[in-house]
Amino acid sequence: MQVQSTSSISTTTNRYAKCIEASKRIRWDIEHDVIRGRSFDYDKKFLPDGLSKIDQLPFLSRNQARFLSQIQGRTYANMFGLVERYIGAKTSELGTSHAFGDQIAFEALVRMTEEELKHQELFRRLERIAASGMPDGYRFMPQPNDVAGVVLGKSTWAVLALTLDIELFSLAHYRSSIEPDSDLSALWKDVFLFHWKEESQHAILDELEWRREHARLDSAARDRGVDELIELVGAVDGIVQMQAQADAAYFAQHAGSAFTSDEQHMIGDTLLRAYRWQYIVSGVQEPRFAAVIQELTTPAQMQRIGQALMPLMAHVGH
Repeated sequence: MQVQSTSSISTTTNRYAKCIEASKRIRWDIEHDVIRGRSFDYDKKFLPDGLSKIDQLPFLSRNQARFLSQIQGRTYANMFGLVERYIGAKTSELGTSHAFGDQIAFEALVRMTEEELKHQELFRRLERIAASGMPDGYRFMPQPNDVAGVVLGKSTWAVLALTLDIELFSLAHYRSSIEPDSDLSALWKDVFLFHWKEESQHAILDELEWRREHARLDSAARDRGVDELIELVGAVDGIVQMQAQADAAYFAQHAGSAFTSDEQHMIGDTLLRAYRWQYIVSGVQEPRFAAVIQELTTPAQMQRIGQALMPLMAHVGH
C-alpha cells in the first residue's frame, strides 16, 4: 500500500475544495434553469449523428432518421438516469467514509450525491416529457435498482473505475458531438449542457476516490478489482444488447414503412454498434481514462482488459 506525503495530501484536499467551489458557482435548478416550461422539438434530432451512427443507414428517409435519433436520445437520457441510481448510492457511501476525517472531501461528496439525485429526477422528467410526445410502446428494459444491486456488489475499485469511465464519456460526448450540433432539439441539448457542467466536477471526484481506494489495497485486491471491472463491462454490454433490440422493434413498429429482413438486421446491428460505442468503447478510448487506468494497473492486467474489450471494439469498428 502507498502512503501519501503531506504535500500530496494538501494537493488532494485542494482538488476537493475546487470541486466544492465549482459546485456552488454552477448550481442549477431543473425547472428554472433547464426545462423552463418547454417540451422537445420533434422536428429536430435528439442524439447527434456522431453518436447515433444513423448515417450508416442510407435507406432511411429523413423523417425516419430523425425519429430513430429521438429514440436513441430517449434511451441515452434513460441510461444516465439508470447509472446515476448506483452512482448516487456509492457516492453517499464514499462520503460517509470521510465523515470523521477530511471535512472538505466529505462536503464535496455530499454535494455530488445531492447532484446525482437531482440528475435522476431530471431524467425521470425527460422520460415523462418524451412519453407524452412519442408513440406508445417504447420500453426501457433495465431496472435501475436491479442494475444498482449488481454494480454495488462489486469492489469499490471496480465500481469507481466504471464510474469514472461513464463520467468521462459523458463529458467527451457533449464536447465532441452534442455541443457543436445545431440541429438538435433545444431542450434535449440544454439538458446535456447543464448535466456536463456538474459531471465535470464529478469526474474529478471519481478519480480522487479511485486513487484513494487503490492506495489502500494490496496487489491481490487490485487484481480482483480488474476482474470485477471486466465483469461490469460485460454486464453493461448485456444491457445495451437488450435495449438495442427493444429500440429496433419500437422503431420498426412506428417508422411508417416496412423494411426488408436485411434492412431490419442492419437497423438492429447499427443500434447495437452505436450503443456499444456510446456506453463502452468511447469511454475506454477517452485519453484521460486511458491514462488513469494504465497508471493503476499492471501490463498483464491491461492485457486482460484489452482482450475482454477486443470483440466489442471490433464490432464497433474502432
